[in-house]
Amino acid sequence: MITEALHYDEMPSPVGPLRLVVDAHGLRQIAFAEERHPKALPAHAARSAAAVAYARIQLEQYFAGDRQQFELPLHPLGTPFQLSVWQALAQIPYGETLSYGELAQRIGQPLAMRAVGAANGRNPLPIVLPCHRVIGSKGQLTGFGGGLPTKRFLLSLEHARPADDLFGP
Repeated sequence: MITEALHYDEMPSPVGPLRLVVDAHGLRQIAFAEERHPKALPAHAARSAAAVAYARIQLEQYFAGDRQQFELPLHPLGTPFQLSVWQALAQIPYGETLSYGELAQRIGQPLAMRAVGAANGRNPLPIVLPCHRVIGSKGQLTGFGGGLPTKRFLLSLEHARPADDLFGP
């Protein structure tokens, strides 16, 4: 059996270390140091700063406030439903938020809010596919794989919500 080449490296960020994983098709995974749904790195993955350099540069630009859109080849792995949710995430503009219900409507599944939430929680490319921009129906911050402090930080970086809202209940 032929195993696809997989490369990874870690980078520092304002939200803690991030592990970037790429394959021949593009960026496959961004993992926070501590996640609700940890993603194991396959044994055949090889460390390579050069392989992830393009993604790292764009993430550094984002954290510096110099980039609002990513221009990266992406290769998230998931079910067709998850992929449709993740594609919809990519359409949420920088600095804006959307509720789970609104996201469900955007993918043509208005009653699938919980399934959309579950797919959002399994997003393998947080930040680039901006699941942090999805909030509760009443504007409250809800779960995030990198933790709510990270979600608050990312929304604050993007000026997505007034600071009073970001640190409220």
